[in-house]
Amino acid sequence: MLRYSTGGESHGRALVATLEGIPADLSLSCRDIDGDLKRRQMGYGRSERMKIEKDRAEILSGVRRGRTLASPIVLMISNMEWPKWQITMAVEENTDSPALTEPRPGHADLAGAIKYDFEDTRDVLERASARDTAARVAVGAICKKFLREFGIVFYSRVIQIGRVRDRKEWQPTPDDYSLIESSPLRCLDREKGEQMKELIDQAKTRGDTLGGVFEVYATNLPIGLGSYTQWDVKLDARLAQAMMSIPAIVGVEIGLGFTSAERWGSQVQDEIFYDRKGSRFFRKTNRAGGIEGGMTNGEALIMRAAMKPISTLARPLRSVDLITKKEVKGARERADICAVPAAAVIAEAVMAFEVAREVREKFGGDSIGEVRRNYESYIDYVAKKQAR
Repeated sequence: MLRYSTGGESHGRALVATLEGIPADLSLSCRDIDGDLKRRQMGYGRSERMKIEKDRAEILSGVRRGRTLASPIVLMISNMEWPKWQITMAVEENTDSPALTEPRPGHADLAGAIKYDFEDTRDVLERASARDTAARVAVGAICKKFLREFGIVFYSRVIQIGRVRDRKEWQPTPDDYSLIESSPLRCLDREKGEQMKELIDQAKTRGDTLGGVFEVYATNLPIGLGSYTQWDVKLDARLAQAMMSIPAIVGVEIGLGFTSAERWGSQVQDEIFYDRKGSRFFRKTNRAGGIEGGMTNGEALIMRAAMKPISTLARPLRSVDLITKKEVKGARERADICAVPAAAVIAEAVMAFEVAREVREKFGGDSIGEVRRNYESYIDYVAKKQAR
């Protein structure tokens, strides 16, 4: 019911996205999207391109007079550097642009060139680039706007860069989150943030890159999104796939995640209690991260993901020429030193899409009003079910 696709190359004319399944009568404008596009471009350690690109979304269809029409929403994000790349990325055949034949270790260059029978790795890297995540953030921003109609809100923060770790425990309170949003590393602890900046500066001096770990929260989720009835409808499975689809993500965990492997079972499960005054079930802990049996359980959804250091280095690693088979250095492309803060914002977007898809599948409806009525009816049912 809810789906999207993206298109475009890193240095092409523009990125585009088509989002289908948003119901009619949702208030929507480019302003709802551009804020997240700006957040994606921020962060200490980003490349010079972030100073050039000023990503703005243009809505080409699916919205009229500030309201969605239930038809496909088509978005476009123009690439500001396009004039410099018109020859290299020309649609028509030309021989004025030299081929890139030095595949970069850690990238899709070599495997992609072999798979698709290319002799120019630019045919791979332009689409494999993380630039495509701008389109995904735009889609996620619309999903966030849709979910805010039901009080569902998303938060993210960076908890580690290299070996420098921010404080482990955190609740997304307004005061804490204003600190995170104002931090160039999306870090809660200012002292740790400065240590992270120093580490990124060291990486820049070395011609190297850094990865890290980020965390994403979703709050106010109703009980019962997702299902245990089949492998491909489990919400945690869908979320894991979505997170792993972000470039450079190499590991994902929900709740305690890998830490649970070190503990006794009695230290991992969340005991269930009943509040007779409030007539509801509740848990005093949230080690499961808000999901049990592939379904939301009413607690906050908590995910973390590990991002490897970006593969494009200022001091390239050894490689082999695609054509001559001689030893060479991997091709150099302008790239970030560290993009973990940006990845956290992207993760909000992919999580928002998966949650929005579950909401659409569960509550249906052709208009926001109808979805809201269905949602409120279910919330009323859940309250009565717990009070019996």
